[in-house]
Amino acid sequence: MSPSPGAETRALDPGDRAAARRFIAANTRVLSPPLVPEIRLHLAEESLPIWQKTEEELGELNVPPPFWAFAWAGGQALARYLLDTPSLVAGKTVLDLGTGSGLTAIASMQARAASVLAADIDRLALAAVALNAELNAVPVAVTDEDLLARPPETFGVILVGDLFYERPLAERVTSYIEAAAAGGALVLIGDPKRSYFPQGRFERVAEYQVPVTRELEDSEIKRTSVWRLAV
Repeated sequence: MSPSPGAETRALDPGDRAAARRFIAANTRVLSPPLVPEIRLHLAEESLPIWQKTEEELGELNVPPPFWAFAWAGGQALARYLLDTPSLVAGKTVLDLGTGSGLTAIASMQARAASVLAADIDRLALAAVALNAELNAVPVAVTDEDLLARPPETFGVILVGDLFYERPLAERVTSYIEAAAAGGALVLIGDPKRSYFPQGRFERVAEYQVPVTRELEDSEIKRTSVWRLAV
């Protein structure tokens, strides 16, 4: 079988867990998100250098941004809410959709969830989740399956942080969580009302002023809410 274009020059294979972990450790620092100082994560301090480094190491152009390298406003707000209201997840099975860094998955385990499945189609993100879970001494299972492509499995709680930034993704997420909620799952969303946030669909249960960086956001403080999908 012929190698795919660029395969000979690829320095990083996301499927190689050891290589992915080395890449993340070498290009991030261990930091605590401002709103969730209880949790430590491997995070990038600037967006462009790690994005460029990711393209170089993968031997590809136009790769998606490394969302896993940042603690986004929605994830910070949702993690804060879970730590402050642990009864919501205590003893329950939890799915963290589009987990990114694993922030809300880790917060769920710290809030005594029975188990957490962190889902992301970016295998570098899942390597970051594994490293971050180890940092915080909690077990987190991971999957790179596109769970939105099939009916939802049975989970007690489903978490959605900052996934309404693109229309197709927002539509798929909305369909998935509505089906899950109809099946009895508690659905919690952390979002600062990004571009494709479904208006009028959710009930606000908490609001936070989240410190962020202007490199990623349009202000240094992002007003961000936690929402509940009512059925």
